[in-house]
This record gives sequence, C-alpha cells and structure tokens, in this order.
Amino acid sequence: MSLPESDKAYPIEHPPDTLVFELTILGSNAAIPAHNRHPTAQFLQIDQHCFLIDCGEGTQMQMSKFKIRPNRIHHIFISHLHGDHYLGLMGLISTMHLYQRTEDLHLYGPVGLSEILTAQLKYSDTRLSYPLHFREVDTEARQLIFENEILTVETIPLRHRIRCAGFLFREKPKKRRLRKEVLPADISLAHIAALKKGLDVKDAQGNVVMENEAYTLPPRKSRSYAYCSDTRYHEELVAQIRNVDLLYHESTFLDEEAGRASETFHSTARQAAAIARMAGVERLLLGHYSSRYKDLNPFLEEARCVFEASVLSVEGESVVVPEE
Repeated sequence: MSLPESDKAYPIEHPPDTLVFELTILGSNAAIPAHNRHPTAQFLQIDQHCFLIDCGEGTQMQMSKFKIRPNRIHHIFISHLHGDHYLGLMGLISTMHLYQRTEDLHLYGPVGLSEILTAQLKYSDTRLSYPLHFREVDTEARQLIFENEILTVETIPLRHRIRCAGFLFREKPKKRRLRKEVLPADISLAHIAALKKGLDVKDAQGNVVMENEAYTLPPRKSRSYAYCSDTRYHEELVAQIRNVDLLYHESTFLDEEAGRASETFHSTARQAAAIARMAGVERLLLGHYSSRYKDLNPFLEEARCVFEASVLSVEGESVVVPEE
C-alpha cells in the first residue's frame, strides 16, 4: 500500500536491505549419537524469522553450546517419527515452558506427533505457559504449510520406511533496490514505495518525474533451501528442488553399502550427489552419517566425484546463502 504524499521524507540512512539466510547444523548423525556427532537438527534463520528443522536427542544442549536461544524459535518442522529426528522435542518444549515463554509455538509434522506430545503433557500434568499449535503434514503430497511476508515453506514427499517429508524454504520475489546516492534528499515515502515496486514516479499531471531504472537496481536474488531428510534414492523429487541454492540430502552410507541403503530406505553420498547434479542446485550439504563411519572425508570425496559443489554438514558450523 502506498503511503500519503504528506508523510515526512524518508531518511536516506535507512538500514541495508540485505537479509540473513543462514543454516546452522546442530546434529548431523544418523540413529544414535556417535563420534561426538548428534542426531539430526538444524537451525535456519531467514531475516528475523528462526526455524528449527528436526529435533533429535540433545538438540537443546547443542543450542546452548552454540548460543541459540530457544525463544527465538517460533516454528518447528519435524520430518518423520523416527526417534533421531524428534526425541529432543519434548525436552525443548518443556524448557520453553520453564523459561515462562508466552509467545505462540507452531509445530509441523506427520500423523501421530500431536498424539505423542499430548500424551506426554497429559501424564506429566503439564500446562504450558504458551499456546502450542500443531499442523499435520501430508507426507505424500507437495503442500504449502507456511507463508509469511517474505517466504513460503512447502513439503517435499520422500521415500522412507515410515511417513516422511522434507521441507522447501523459498524467499518470495523481492522489491527493487534503491540507488541511495542519487535519491533526492526530500523524497517521500510514497515515492520510495513506488520505486521499490518497479514503478515510475509521476507528478499530479501524470508526467514521469523519476524513471524507475535511473533510481533503482534490480531486486536481489530470492534464495531457497531444500531439506531432504531420510529417503531412499528418489529421482521424482528432482523436479521440485530444481535450481535451489542449497540442498541438504541425507547420505547415511558410502556407495559400497548401496544395497544396505536401499534396504533401510536411505541414500549414499554418491546418490545424494546424483540428485544434486540432476536438479542443478548450487550447493549440496551431506549429512545423517551412519555411526559405522568415524572419518567423514570419504563421503566428501565420493560426492565430489559426481557433484563438485558438495560439502559436509559439521555441527556448530553455519552455511550462508548469499543474495548475489
């Protein structure tokens, strides 16, 4: 909505329009804690919005270690109900209660998660200090489950032994950027808004007084992150994740265990890399390592033979997705 022309001039010293898009790895191991690695959990910040993706055992300890405050999180996405992806959730919910949280918390997960949490709250006689909302996720269909002013989140159907969905985070198209060095000092908020929308500024008679391209730059890139939790090699997901900036794809085994991977509905590092290559993504993040492997370098070597832009998920490290 355009603001009135009578509004005061927009201060040229306004904050930069670059938004944070950063993923922090809290847990990278499969099934059980091993080799100083923890079950799956990730913290994603996009602008001022903070999301937790899966919540394996020990997640809140990892959050404390890496100085992530629980009350920053307002949305938690659980991919499936194997314990290494959600057994830390009840503890985190309880800690938020003990901290006297009052802000709403939204959970997204498959059938059964609400029942599990309700039973634990019931039998511990816990009445949370904050509203807890649950949205059941259809793991068999691509579904929009969250939307705000800057991004959307939709489910990615996966192929695992039980119901399982990944999550695709996408920024919405952005507005044009102002060329601050050429803006008039007395420019109004209404004219600022018009320029950001890609419009020319006109006077009362309809004459163009500020051509948009002379005062703005193209919009910054809209970024994306695809989280593909536990899944057997599954080429059908390629169409949905095509050209994303960052792809996390589980890589539980090395390719020598491809048979075992298929039997347990998991993937190898080579298979994850093949999906990344077919989808034309910018970067591949490997993770969900089996505890049989202490040294992870072979995962990286195997993946890079197929897709060079592969990296290991390392607990405590962050991956920044740039706007340019």
